[in-house]
Amino acid sequence: METVIPPAPPVLLPIAGSAATFPVRRVYCVGRNYADHAREMGHDPSREPPFFFQKNADNLLLPDKDFPYPPRSADVHHEVELVVALRRAGADIRAEEALDHVYGYAVGIDFTRRDLQAEAKKAGRPWTAAKAFEHSAPISALAPATAIGHPASGGIWLKVNGESRQQGDLAQMIWTVPEIVAELSRLFTLAPGDVIMTGTPAGVGAVMRGDIITCGVDGVASLSVKVV
Repeated sequence: METVIPPAPPVLLPIAGSAATFPVRRVYCVGRNYADHAREMGHDPSREPPFFFQKNADNLLLPDKDFPYPPRSADVHHEVELVVALRRAGADIRAEEALDHVYGYAVGIDFTRRDLQAEAKKAGRPWTAAKAFEHSAPISALAPATAIGHPASGGIWLKVNGESRQQGDLAQMIWTVPEIVAELSRLFTLAPGDVIMTGTPAGVGAVMRGDIITCGVDGVASLSVKVV
């Protein structure tokens, strides 16, 4: 088929232990899914329905790449997250069947231009400029569920220059992975290639050029990123 401009190249995530790759369609993110993080951001951590926002597929930063500090911000924060990759389509998925739609898992970082987010919140505007900027979502290789199962507990952590910043457990998520997939599928028709960032524990904070960030989800993956 002829196109008037070259089509964008696909975003292909590496898969641990395989030469195959995972093509990404959409990137969904869950806001405030750990009670301690909700509190540190000044919100009530009660179990209200989850809310979602999006990054773009080409915002994903593949492993072994540096994170370029973005323009128009002086307060960029790290947020370590478990990432879920979907293999099957579905709408109105039941929570009891949600894990059948999951291909695998990774660890990722939701970098946020916190100063731009604060301005948007104050004005009642969307967070797009704060969240969906270039290279704003570093991600590890995917670990297939056939290899690691479906983790419901286990440490999730992040260090900056060797200093611990975030330390939590997947069991502390307000909404579990099956519940997230089910709720998201009531709002959008999910498809193979969709990935979901599932929220971050407490301890988010600013990064600076030259910082080395290491993070991981125990039993899933780890990731190292330099801020440049």
